[in-house]
Amino acid sequence: MRFRDILMTLLIGLGLWQALVIITDAPHFILPSPWRVAQAAYKSRVIIAENTWVTAIEVVLGLLIGTLLGVATAIQLAMSKTVERLMLPILVFTQAVPVFALAPLLTLWFGYGMGSKIVMAVLIIYFPVTSAFHDGLTRIDSGYRDLSISMGAGGWNFMRYIQIPQALPSLGTGLRLAAVYAPIGAVIGEWVGASKGLGYLMLLANGRAKIDLMFASLIVLACLTVFLHITIGVLATRLNRYAQGVTN
Repeated sequence: MRFRDILMTLLIGLGLWQALVIITDAPHFILPSPWRVAQAAYKSRVIIAENTWVTAIEVVLGLLIGTLLGVATAIQLAMSKTVERLMLPILVFTQAVPVFALAPLLTLWFGYGMGSKIVMAVLIIYFPVTSAFHDGLTRIDSGYRDLSISMGAGGWNFMRYIQIPQALPSLGTGLRLAAVYAPIGAVIGEWVGASKGLGYLMLLANGRAKIDLMFASLIVLACLTVFLHITIGVLATRLNRYAQGVTN
C-alpha cells in the first residue's frame, strides 16, 4: 500500500463525503461536513490524543499477546497429532460464540480499565493468527520432511529449521488480519464499559450530541488501523524475504 494510493483514496472519500452533505442538505448535527469535523478535531485535539494513546496501547498489547499465544498454540498443534485432534475442534467451536458477546463478561471479570480491552483484542485475533500459522506449518513439502527424517533431524529441529521459516508468510497473512481486527475488539470493549479510549470518546460525544467530535474520533480510529495495517504489512514483507532466504 503506497502513500500515493492512500492519499488518492483519502481525497476521493472526502470528495464523496462533501458531495453527500451538499446533496442531502442534512443538518450538521446529523451529518457534519469534513471541514466541521476538522474544526472539532482541532479544538478537541488534546482529549483526542489522550484517548487515542489509550486505545493504541490496548491494541498493541493485544496484538503482541495474541500473536505470541497464537504462534505457541500453532506450534503445539503442528508438533503433536494428539494435541491437534483435541484442541483444533475446540478452537473451531469457540468461533461459533461471537467474541463481542463476551465483552460484558470481560468487563465484569477484568474491570473497566485497559485489562478487559486488551483481553478482548487478544481473543479477537487469537484464532486468525493460530489458524494461519498452523496452516503454514502443516503445508510443508514432503521432500523436506523425508530429507530431514533421513538425516535424523526430526521433532523440534525440523520445526525450527524447516517448518517455522516456511510458515512465516502464512503468519504474515494472519498478522494482517489481526491488525484490522484488534482495534475493533478494543473499541467494542470500550463501548461496553470504559473511562478512556476512542470508543469511550465516541459514546461521550454521541451522548452530548457532538456528532462532529464523534466523526473525528472515528476517523482517528481508522487512521490508527491503517497505520497498523501498513506497519504489519512491512513486517510481513520482511518475513517473506527471510523465509525465502532460509529456504533457498
